[in-house]
Amino acid sequence: MMPVFELFAGGPLGTGKQWVSWIHRDDLVDLIIDAIKKPGYNGVYNGTAPKPVTMAQLCSSLGGVLGRPSWLPVPDFAITTLLGEGAQVVLEGQKVLPTRAQQAGFNFKYTELSDALRNILK
Repeated sequence: MMPVFELFAGGPLGTGKQWVSWIHRDDLVDLIIDAIKKPGYNGVYNGTAPKPVTMAQLCSSLGGVLGRPSWLPVPDFAITTLLGEGAQVVLEGQKVLPTRAQQAGFNFKYTELSDALRNILK
């Protein structure tokens, strides 16, 4: 998405209403280290930030951090043409929450997408 935004042509994929779960790389690494060090972790944990966003919110935040507009949506048919059946994942999205990680006491450094993007893109 970055190259498109840098060309001032960024925007949401599809309707922009689909959920996107994200996580800052530092939080993911810290979660893995926490799971290795603490014996209470067992089973499956979602490596996602506690505040998922919609595709429109993701694009708006990315555009804001880059100082670029988020105005040009990519229509469903274009994504389907490019990705085939894989487009379903992008166009429908998933709202995944880190419930078990939070119950285990994990503290996220980056709970807001804009803060995470600013840190990564600095």
